[in-house]
Amino acid sequence: MNVIQEIYIINDKFATQGSKLRIEKRGDKLNIRGSLPSKEDKKNFKIQRISLGIKADISGLEEAKKKLQLINLQLELNQFDWMNWTGKLNQKGNKNSFDFPNKLNQFEEFFFKERKNEYLNSTRKTTWRSSYKPYLKRILNIYNDHHNQDLVKIFQKTLESYKEGSRSRKQCATSLSVLAKFLDIKLPEDWKLKSKGYGLNKAGYRDLPTDDLIEKLWEKIPNKSWKFVFGLMATYGLRNHEVFFCDLSSLTNNGDKIIRVLPTTKTGEHQVWPFHPEWIERFELFKLGNNPELLPKINRDLKITTLQNIGKKITDKFNSYSLQIKPYDLRHAWAVRTIFYDLPDTVAARMMGHSVSLHTQTYHHWITKRDQQKAVNNALLKVKKMKSI
Repeated sequence: MNVIQEIYIINDKFATQGSKLRIEKRGDKLNIRGSLPSKEDKKNFKIQRISLGIKADISGLEEAKKKLQLINLQLELNQFDWMNWTGKLNQKGNKNSFDFPNKLNQFEEFFFKERKNEYLNSTRKTTWRSSYKPYLKRILNIYNDHHNQDLVKIFQKTLESYKEGSRSRKQCATSLSVLAKFLDIKLPEDWKLKSKGYGLNKAGYRDLPTDDLIEKLWEKIPNKSWKFVFGLMATYGLRNHEVFFCDLSSLTNNGDKIIRVLPTTKTGEHQVWPFHPEWIERFELFKLGNNPELLPKINRDLKITTLQNIGKKITDKFNSYSLQIKPYDLRHAWAVRTIFYDLPDTVAARMMGHSVSLHTQTYHHWITKRDQQKAVNNALLKVKKMKSI
C-alpha cells in the first residue's frame, strides 16, 4: 500500500473520532491541515496548515499520526499554542524542537508566493531546484546532526561543507543568505569572504576549448539540427536553454545578426552580439533567420516542462556525441573571447545576462591578463617613444 492510500485510511479513522484535522502530502513532505485557532484570536477557528517538515514516507506517516494525536489532545484540553508548532528564533538564532524544519517549509512557500505568471513560475521552479533545494537539504541534514548548536554555526558548517573555490560554495552562500534574511538571522561579517571562489578563477579554472577545436567539434556532430544548437552557443555564448528561447530573425542576410534572448529565460530579456561574427557563415546560422524551426523539435511549453529540463537535453546530446567539452564551456569560451576583443566588461556581462561583479569574478583570470597586457603595451610604447626622441 502506498503513502497516499495510508493517509486516506488514517484520515478516515481520525474523522470518525470527530477530528477536524487531517494529514496531507505536499511535495515530498507531510503537513496537518484543518480547523485551527486563529493566531490573532484563539477563539476564532479557520482552516490552516501546520508544516511538519516530515518526509512523506511510511515512517514519516507514523510520526505525523502521533503529531496529529497530540494536536487533537491539545485542542481538547484548550492547550494548543502556535508557538509550539511554528516557534520563533531567539536573538541568538537558537532552535527549538519544531522550528527549523517548519521554517524551511515556510521559506519555500514564501519563495513561490504570488508567482501567477506561468513563465515566471517555470523559471522559479528551475531556480528552486538548482539554486536552493540542494543547499537547504544539506543544511537540514547538518541541523539534524548537530542538535546542540545554534543556527548561525549550522549555517557556517553548511557553507564549509563545500570545497573552497567551488561554484557550489558560492551558490550555497548566496542561497543561505536569502534564507538567513527570511529567518532574521545575522550572519558573520566574514560570510562573503568565506563564500569566495565562484567560477573559473581558482579551483574550477577550466581548460577552455580553442576556436579551432570548437570548429572541429561542430563538424563532428552528425545531426544538422543539433549543429545549429552548438553553433548558436559557441557564437553567442548562450546558456543551454536560451537556444530555444531566442528571436533569431536578425540572422537573415539583411539582418544585423544581433539576437534577442526572450524574457521567458532565467535572467530575462537581453541582446547578444556574435563573437566571432564570421561564425554565422561558418556554422550556417544565417539559415535560422527565416527558418528557426530548423532547431531540434523539443517540448518548450513551460506549463509542462522546465528550463532546467530543456537545458539537460543539450547536455545529454553533447554526451551522446562524445564531444570533448561541456555545453557551458562554449559559453565560457565566448566570454573570454570578448575580453580579448576589448569588449567592456559591463557590456559583456549584460549580453550574458548576469551582473558585472559576477562577470569579473568568474573571468578574473583572463580580465587580469588583458589589463596587465595593456599596461605592459603602454609601458613599452612609452619607452619606444622616449628612445626615438
